[in-house]
Amino acid sequence: MTRSAIVVGGGPAGLMAAETLAQSGARVDVFDAMPSVGRKFLLAGKGGLNLTHSEPFDAFASRFGARRPQIEPLLRAFDAGALRQWAGGLGVTTFVGSSGRVFPLDMKAAPLLRAWLHRLRGQGVRFHMRHRWVGWGDDGAGLRFATPAGDHVARAPAVVLALGGASWPRLGSDGAWLPLLRDRGVPVRELLPSNCGFDVALPHGWSEFFRDRFAGQPLKNVALSFDGADGTRLHQQGEFIVTEGGVEGSLVYAASGALRDTIAATGVALAHIDLLPQRSAGFVAAEVARPRGSRSLSTHLKTRLGIEGVKAALLRELLPREVFNDAASLAGAIKALPLPLARPRPVAEAISSAGGVPFEALDDGLMLRALPGVFVAGEMLDWEAPTGGYLLTACFATGRAAGAAASMR
Repeated sequence: MTRSAIVVGGGPAGLMAAETLAQSGARVDVFDAMPSVGRKFLLAGKGGLNLTHSEPFDAFASRFGARRPQIEPLLRAFDAGALRQWAGGLGVTTFVGSSGRVFPLDMKAAPLLRAWLHRLRGQGVRFHMRHRWVGWGDDGAGLRFATPAGDHVARAPAVVLALGGASWPRLGSDGAWLPLLRDRGVPVRELLPSNCGFDVALPHGWSEFFRDRFAGQPLKNVALSFDGADGTRLHQQGEFIVTEGGVEGSLVYAASGALRDTIAATGVALAHIDLLPQRSAGFVAAEVARPRGSRSLSTHLKTRLGIEGVKAALLRELLPREVFNDAASLAGAIKALPLPLARPRPVAEAISSAGGVPFEALDDGLMLRALPGVFVAGEMLDWEAPTGGYLLTACFATGRAAGAAASMR
C-alpha cells in the first residue's frame, strides 16, 4: 500500500481521489494551477448546485451512452445515494427537486467545499496552489510544476491526474495536458464541446431583425427531435434559448453529442422543433385550417394556438414564404420545424467536454497502461453525459475509483 501520493487537479474528481487516498493512510499532496481549488465546482453551483439525480439506477447509467459499460461499475461503487450520504457526512443536507435533480438544502456549493477542504486538511492532505503541471522530471519519473518561485519537481509512487477537460479554461481546465500524455505514448482523443450551444446553418445566420429582437429569448414548452447519422433517435421536451448566432440551453445540451457528431460526419445537423408538443398534429392542423376571416395569419395563430413572440418569429425565420399560404404545410412545420445547425460553439464555451483518455488505455483501476502508477479521473476520461447531476456524480465516482486503486500501489 502506497505511503505517499500526488493528485494533480483540485476539482471534485481530484479532491475525491485525495480523500480516498488519505483515508487509506497515504500522505497526499494536491497540486493545482489556480490560486484556489474547486473553481469550476463553485461556478457550477452559482445558480444552485445540482449535485446528482434521483432517478433509478438503470436510467441514470443510461445517460452515459456508449460509455455506460465503463462508467456503470464505478457508479455502482459510488452512486447517487452514496454521494448524498457523503454530503450528509459533511453536514450538507440535500433534497430532491421537482425535476428529480438533487440539490443542497441551501442550494450553494461554497459551504460544501469549505467543509470538505476542512476535513481534507484534518486528514493531512497538503495543498500546493499556483503549481501548473508542465511535464516530467529529467529522469522521466517525477512531475514538473511551474510555480511563481520557479520549477518544482515532485515524486510519489502513485499519481492521480484529474485536470479536467477543456471547457471553461479560465477556471483551470484548458486541456494543456493532452500533449504531455501523448508524448509519453498515451493515446488521447481530441477534446470536443459537450453540453454546448450551436450556430444555426442559415446563409447569413439569423436575420438582423430576429437577432436584435429575440437573442436571449427562451422557447419554453417545446420538444426537440433528431435522427443522428449513427441511427440515434432523440426526442425530448423542454426549453432552449435563442443566441446571437444560434441556440443553446438544456434541450440543446441534451442532444449536443449526437448533433456534434452528425455535423462532423455530414457537415450539418437537422433537428426538428415541435412548438406545441402538448397538442396533437390533428388538432394543430384543424386549428390552422379554420377560417380566419379578416384576421391576419399572425393573429389567427396567436388566437387559436397561442403561437406568438419568439415562436411566431422563429416560424418566419426558418420557413419559406410559400409555406404560410398552405395550411397543411404550416401545421406540419409547427409540429416539426426544421432547425439546421452548422457547428457547435467552441469547447471553451461548453459546459463540459468529450474526448480525452480512452478507457481502452486504462486498466480496471483507471491506471494508464503506458505509465504504471499514474491514474486518471474526471473529465480527462473520454466520456460525456448530460447536465442534471450526471457529470458531477461521475467525476466523484471516477475520483474515488482512481484514489482507491492508487492506494494499493
